[in-house]
This record gives sequence, C-alpha cells and structure tokens, in this order.
Amino acid sequence: MRIILPGVLLILILASCTNSKQEKKEESKVISKHSNSFNTSVQSAMDSYHALTEVFVNWDSNAVAHKAEELKLKLDSINFFGFNPSAITAPVDTLQLAKKDLQAMIAGKTIVDKRRELDTLTQHLYSFLNKVQYDEKKIYLNECPMAFNNETEAGHWLSETDSIRNPYMGLRHPHYGKAMIECGSTISTVDYVNKK
Repeated sequence: MRIILPGVLLILILASCTNSKQEKKEESKVISKHSNSFNTSVQSAMDSYHALTEVFVNWDSNAVAHKAEELKLKLDSINFFGFNPSAITAPVDTLQLAKKDLQAMIAGKTIVDKRRELDTLTQHLYSFLNKVQYDEKKIYLNECPMAFNNETEAGHWLSETDSIRNPYMGLRHPHYGKAMIECGSTISTVDYVNKK
C-alpha cells in the first residue's frame, strides 16, 4: 500500500496540472456571442467567397458563374438563429444586395465586368459582416488601386489573412503576368473577435 500511494499521488498531481493547462487554453479560445449555427453558415459562405476570388486570381472566367451560384446558395442558407428578429432586417437587406451583385456577375460579358461586380459584392459582404459584428475570426478588407486599368476607382476583396493575393491582377494578367499578384494593401478589418 505504501508503494502504490506515492504513484497514485503522482498521477493526481499530473492530472491536476493537465487540467489547469487545459482550462487556461479554453479561456484563450475565441468565444462568440453568436450561435454556432450562425457562425458555421457564415463561415461556409465566406469559404465560397474565397473560392470565388481564387477563380479571379486564376483568370478562370468560365468558373465564375459556378462559384457565384454556389456563393448565392450559401448566402441564402445563412442561419440567423439567436438573433433578435428586429436586428436582422439591415443584414438581410445587405445580403439581398450581395445576391444581386452575384446575379450581375453571372450575367457579365467580360472578366472586367465580373470584377466590377466582385468589388460591389465585397463591399456588401464587408457591410454585412460589420452589421452582424461577426466575431468568429478577423477578416481583412484589401484594396487594389489598379484594379480597373488605373481608373479612379479601386477594387476590393476580403481575406482571412493579412497576405495579399490580388484577384484583380491575378496570375495571368495580359500585361503584368503574375508580377502584380501581391499588389494591394489592407485598408480595414472586421475585427470583433473577443470584443464583447
């Protein structure tokens, strides 16, 4: 019994240390004020949005319509569970505008037309994420000043990292090739993580 007791005591001490470390780890995790179903549905839509921007990076105009339709379905599926009904009117209206942008993108004749819709879509999604105070992760709003052949307006896109992967210049630009893929800058963020 005396031989076993120190071993049991050691196990209890180790278990206590492990539990303490786990509790500290859980405290540092992001805790959202939104429901899991809302966050999951928004993340699914953002995954589709990023897949769409990647199509532009690759200059794959044939795939734009498919990715735009996919994103439209994901926007339709956003689950506002846990929201006060009076608080969802403005975000839902903004999503409707984003879906119109996607329809116009699908109908666009040239990749430049489609990129103009990407810009307005991005602005509407950025507005939506701010209106709902999306707090699952930080989202970066990026800008390309040369998006439309040095015209006065810039092109915008969202990303989940602070690195630049420009969907307006892309990898196969007719003039620059892939030289401008990292051209652009972050101008704002959606950053409600741990801000309760």
